Amino acid sequence: MRFERCRTLFGEEGFEKIQSSNIIILGVGGVGSYALDCLYRSGVKNITILDYDTYDESNQNRQIGSEAVGACKLETLAKLYPGICTIHQQMTMLWLEDFDFSSYDIIIDAADTTKVKIELAKKEYKKLIMSVGSAKRFETNKIEVASIWKTHGDALARKIRNELKRAKFDRNFTVVFSPEEDRCKDKGSFVGVTGAFGLTICSEAIKRVLKQ
Repeated sequence: MRFERCRTLFGEEGFEKIQSSNIIILGVGGVGSYALDCLYRSGVKNITILDYDTYDESNQNRQIGSEAVGACKLETLAKLYPGICTIHQQMTMLWLEDFDFSSYDIIIDAADTTKVKIELAKKEYKKLIMSVGSAKRFETNKIEVASIWKTHGDALARKIRNELKRAKFDRNFTVVFSPEEDRCKDKGSFVGVTGAFGLTICSEAIKRVLKQ
């Protein structure tokens, strides 16, 4: 059976929770595509992905599906992972304000827009698992999982913390981050780290589902 080893690991009751969970992934690039792959292979039936981009040749070092240069990410991933739901939409402040997240058990934020990430945290912190700072690094053993308030050594996490403090927001949400120092100034990336971020996020999502 396809999921026999998952059932053995998680137990029948646990695996039923995993299958019935409803998860949305915001952004399916170097981090989000690996989170998608992990969740799909673990038996999650209800997965929604949001993105609006097409694949560029420069994506091929780190993104699942990126061999289809010029193709829509959502259309490509929907073929690779039959049954997932797709939302072809840029993650903007206006979209975030209007979108109803109530049907989702977990929200995975693998998007890039800082302002939107901050507003998403304010709106949906209870369900949120956020990715920050996976680029410019190559040491997977530096990856950590913590509350946003216990993150350290990452510029994006620091900016998010500071903006939340200014807004007098003090609630907790889970962040996957790395304190490894930037290894370059430009947009360098390594699939060992971006993919490991996605797999770590998947692990955190599965753990959360099993606890519910």
